[in-house]
Amino acid sequence: MSDPKNPFETMMAQAQEMAKAFNPSLENFAPKEAMKGFEALWPTMPKEVMEMMFGKTVNKDGLDAKTRLLLTLAGLTMQGAQADTAVRQTVRHALEAGAKKQEIAEAIGQMSVFAGVPAVTKALELAQEVMADKGDDET
Repeated sequence: MSDPKNPFETMMAQAQEMAKAFNPSLENFAPKEAMKGFEALWPTMPKEVMEMMFGKTVNKDGLDAKTRLLLTLAGLTMQGAQADTAVRQTVRHALEAGAKKQEIAEAIGQMSVFAGVPAVTKALELAQEVMADKGDDET
């Protein structure tokens, strides 16, 4: 009963063993890598669609889509940036809505006082992945 393994690690190991028993080709399946592949299937909405759905089209005096996405990114950071896919998707959408890379970094960095350095570091790493894929343009 003195197994030093984390209960989550034990559960994941058992799940992988079960998956291998059902389908031996799943032996090399890496859930984290597979999730990035699934992300590629979700398109980024055009800025105009985001403005229509989440921006000033419905509420002319309200927040624009870019601001809403920066707030969403701050909220995801506050949760510890645990939802990798959601953080990356939000960064992609914020860039599409016109956010600059500096604005994204500031939205995440602003949360350091509230969420802590580890959460901000993780969110920045995820954001940098997306921004590196997007290229070196200033966006």
